[in-house]
Amino acid sequence: MAYRHGEGVVRARAPLRLGLAGGGSDVSPFADQYGGAVLNATIDRYATASYRPRTDGLVELVATDLGERETLSLTPELPLHSGLKLHRAVYNRMTRDYNDGRPLPMTLLSHVESPMGSGLGSSSALVVALVTLLAGVLGAPLGEYEIARLAFDIERKDLGLAGGRQDQYAATFGGFNFMEFAADERVIVNPLRIRQDTICELEASLVLLFTGASRESATIITDQARSVASGGKSLEAMLQLKAEAFEMKEAVLFGNIDDIAQVLRRGWEAKKSTSGSVSSPEIERTFEAASQAGALAGKVSGAGGGGFMMFITQPERRADVIKALEAASGQRPTTARFTARGTETWRPIFRTT
Repeated sequence: MAYRHGEGVVRARAPLRLGLAGGGSDVSPFADQYGGAVLNATIDRYATASYRPRTDGLVELVATDLGERETLSLTPELPLHSGLKLHRAVYNRMTRDYNDGRPLPMTLLSHVESPMGSGLGSSSALVVALVTLLAGVLGAPLGEYEIARLAFDIERKDLGLAGGRQDQYAATFGGFNFMEFAADERVIVNPLRIRQDTICELEASLVLLFTGASRESATIITDQARSVASGGKSLEAMLQLKAEAFEMKEAVLFGNIDDIAQVLRRGWEAKKSTSGSVSSPEIERTFEAASQAGALAGKVSGAGGGGFMMFITQPERRADVIKALEAASGQRPTTARFTARGTETWRPIFRTT
């Protein structure tokens, strides 16, 4: 029996993340003027990408989770006004910067284990996975900060998509990270060494519920930008969100679930004060059902308005919380495990005989 690497096939993956505290303070202009701080952790859901070379002079882009496929003729740059825009933008940037602008025929296939707009950083994880993949194919010697910054530039500048800065760095570095954001798009990632018993207890306490893709993130980001300019209660809430990231770092390092839940609860209340679109009557009813069943705290992951809700509960009460959430929402709650590894690439091995 013989084995070999499969005909130029290369794969990559990047993990999705949960925002534990400080989300929103990584968005400009707040991060530029006041500095932002976020604590997040990656979970065992991934954006996966695969590359296969072609000899017919075409570029095929496939998103299996979306059921979308497109085949394009080679051009110096693929148009970005339609189709699989994230794939196209990564292809354009990587061939321009790391293949001397020469088009490269290929099949580029992806799958994301969470819907876009879920609040888990799905879009950014996909871009990070695609950048990591093509960096491996093209032999581009990119470090972690370079991959994350390039993914950020592709989303925010090449495509003009609104959003913060934490997602690209979370997907690239992986694990529990305390991140600081400053003017001129400067980012410092501080990996945290969390005790294994704390990780196990957090995993046993965690419940996730998907409420449907958020359609409010652009509105929320606009409201947050306006709050920085106008000051008042919204700006105070943003400053509180930043402060909660430091509190959460201490709570996670000490490993006290009650303290983690308390910080999570305060952060959620501050988050709701930054924009009227963060929560909704449906979200509040869901929180109430979880609380009555024993949840210690919860929040909407990401900008808000929808996507995944996360709850912290005593492990002994988790089954009760899951049952209550299912009854209240009609959706099946899930759990997750935390991951230590960030984006990675590999070449699969196939059996030949």
